[in-house]
Amino acid sequence: MKKRSVSSGDRSTGDLRRYLTKKSSAPPTDDGADETERTIPNPPRNESDPIPPISESTNPATNVSTNSTVDESTHRPKRLRLEFDPNHIIPDPALRIPIKDYANEIRDEVRRAYLLKGRTEANGHVFEQTLDGKVWRSFQRSWLGKYDWLEYSVKENAAFCFYCFLFKKTAQPNTFGNDVFSRDGYSRWKTATAAFKKHVGGPNSFHNIARGKCEDFINQRSSVSSKIHTYSKESEIAYTIRLTASLDCARYLIAQGEAFRGHDESSTSINKGNFKELLEWYKDKNSEVKEAFEKGPGNALMVCSDIQKQLAKCCAQEVTSVIKSEIGDRNFAVLIDEARDSSIKEQMAVIVRFVNNQGKVMERFLAMKHISDCTSAALKEALLHLLALHDLPISRLRGQGYDGASNMRGEFNGLQKLIRDDSPHAFYVHCFAHQLQLVVVTVAKCSKCISDFFNHVPLIVTQVSASCKRKDTLIAKHQDVLLEKLENGKISSGKGLHQESGLARPGDTRWGSHLKTLLRIYQMWESVVDVLTIVSTDAREHSSVGGAGGLVKKMECYEFVFILNFLIGLLTITNDLSQALQRKDQDIVEAMGLISDVKTRLQDVRDNGWEPLLDQVKSFCEEYGINVPNMDDLTVPMGESVRSKNKVTLRHYYKVDIFNVAIDATMTEINHRFNEVSSELLVCMSCLNPSNSFAMFNVDKLVRLAEIYEADFTISNRLMLRSQLQIFILNIRRSEKFHGCSDISKLSQLMVETKKDKTFPLVYRLIELTLILPVATASVERIFSAMSIIKTDLRNKLSDGWLNDRAGDIQKY
Repeated sequence: MKKRSVSSGDRSTGDLRRYLTKKSSAPPTDDGADETERTIPNPPRNESDPIPPISESTNPATNVSTNSTVDESTHRPKRLRLEFDPNHIIPDPALRIPIKDYANEIRDEVRRAYLLKGRTEANGHVFEQTLDGKVWRSFQRSWLGKYDWLEYSVKENAAFCFYCFLFKKTAQPNTFGNDVFSRDGYSRWKTATAAFKKHVGGPNSFHNIARGKCEDFINQRSSVSSKIHTYSKESEIAYTIRLTASLDCARYLIAQGEAFRGHDESSTSINKGNFKELLEWYKDKNSEVKEAFEKGPGNALMVCSDIQKQLAKCCAQEVTSVIKSEIGDRNFAVLIDEARDSSIKEQMAVIVRFVNNQGKVMERFLAMKHISDCTSAALKEALLHLLALHDLPISRLRGQGYDGASNMRGEFNGLQKLIRDDSPHAFYVHCFAHQLQLVVVTVAKCSKCISDFFNHVPLIVTQVSASCKRKDTLIAKHQDVLLEKLENGKISSGKGLHQESGLARPGDTRWGSHLKTLLRIYQMWESVVDVLTIVSTDAREHSSVGGAGGLVKKMECYEFVFILNFLIGLLTITNDLSQALQRKDQDIVEAMGLISDVKTRLQDVRDNGWEPLLDQVKSFCEEYGINVPNMDDLTVPMGESVRSKNKVTLRHYYKVDIFNVAIDATMTEINHRFNEVSSELLVCMSCLNPSNSFAMFNVDKLVRLAEIYEADFTISNRLMLRSQLQIFILNIRRSEKFHGCSDISKLSQLMVETKKDKTFPLVYRLIELTLILPVATASVERIFSAMSIIKTDLRNKLSDGWLNDRAGDIQKY
């Protein structure tokens, strides 16, 4: 802590000393001033002394504002804010709501929240330069260390006083310069140091009075806590036991995503809610805990709803503090998505991606924020507020990962463009997993035959799963089939095999759902056909008869079986890629390699996969008694009349119109969707791929990568980088510990283990920037899964702050 500019010994009057050290325990009065402030006498002075002018160095007791609740522009009474959410404090001092605009009874809560947050220092921010005459001047970071009250506003490029914002009395409206450091901000950097000293002033200045009030406010809490020593040692131990027990119960409920409260928590209730019931169980199992609660005072049992929320908030704040300490002053990327909760509120989840001290890629949940407007400008404002709230400067943002919505990826007005306007090196990557799902959706519509196939698949699922009776019949039939195959030795038993399951409906937004549905139909083929036959036989309505009977006929034709087997093989290839892309530690270079491997695999299937597929389909048809047509017979393409002269052989129909078309559409769509792979940025990053003993290593391209990230490499760094890269590649190829290293993530960890990150800091910085770039937003989707567990239809009134605390805690566990 810096030494105060005015010590308590400098104050000359006893009355002022007693005021500054007095506990602010008096109830607030109507005009917002404490009762003690109303009765404080002015410091004594001689009658012959001149009356001091009204300025920042004047005793504020003579300048108490009489219109603290009056709008200065309209001269009408201003409606005070009656509620305050600590999660929504405003970091930028220029944008904060003045303390006087809050109701008297919550002003202490507001001050406490800002004191816990601390002053805004704009860490990592590059201060804006302004032209003063012929000299460019800017705010100096050293001032923040010299003046412990100083704050910086990024919005206004101005300096503010933290103490004056919290505790300064409102001055007379006609006083010039009175609100410079508390409302308007100071931005004349040429005379800044002189202005700072003048603002501090003498013992009776506004600043020192506000600072004294702040210290009294903090010491008030300390003095209350010190009174614990007046109690017995046993009382202190019992209080700790009660607090620990309540915290243990809260942590368990947080980890499981369970509700805390009950509908009826009265003493006569049978079920008082999860928290109190779990605490009762805890007390029954531990006599020491039970005794501590029985002998504890009624106002310190640590079980009320406010205490429960405070415990959850403390857990969330501790998790966030650990995440911020992990990030430190490193660069990071953000992954963002939106989803609607059960109360029809649009929630925005933010994940930060960074490389920790061990060289591992980490993705951590930062916050969830309710947004009323989904425009790109509103999303940017919400994101900047969250980053500022957690002291993460946007100047260190080096990557953005979103889905393909226009408000996110728009090239001119999308969120990624607005963010890059403020942080040019925050490169945007469209979520690879989303793009791959769009590839699958395109494959489902690439030809008339496959599109018709996917039109019938939901009908099959609906007919078989339309009622509980049909589901039970399907499961029973499938169990009979499995038992018969086990007896015949066609399948083997084992842990986790042949679990009870039903049919899953495919969805365009559910990753992997198409493959899951087709696999279930393939595995339960006999059971599905039997259930459809039963439905067709027993149904009374003709629509059901026609629907089920028509589906049986559709399934037991060669074309349906061919497309089913073909798409299972095709979608398995893309599904393996999708699972790999969703890994938290996946890096962009490895993802690019996987995409290239998938394209190579698809080309191989197109060239050599036709005959094996025919054999597989033929074997399936023979097993289930389905007629196999002669491939040399003629047919007409789907959608044309049998009278059409445009007839082709069945071999041409299945191979060209279905097999080749689907594979070509998949490869074309992958090339179109993943066009980032060919961008200069990713081509340069691919040179860091350690596979095959750094076969792709290229010094010129890596130097170009450093030029792209010019904010992270000075001119001297770029001159030194070429030599460091040449020594690095020789050293790594000679080291046996790096032999067999196949991805950049593992390379980063090995460099930290062997201390080579210190030996080659510029190379390691390039590796960090490559790992930070996001690949997929699967982590954000997991947050929304946690949200659906916490906020359900029966718990749809959870506040946004309560939901944010619970979502952050459940991700930790």
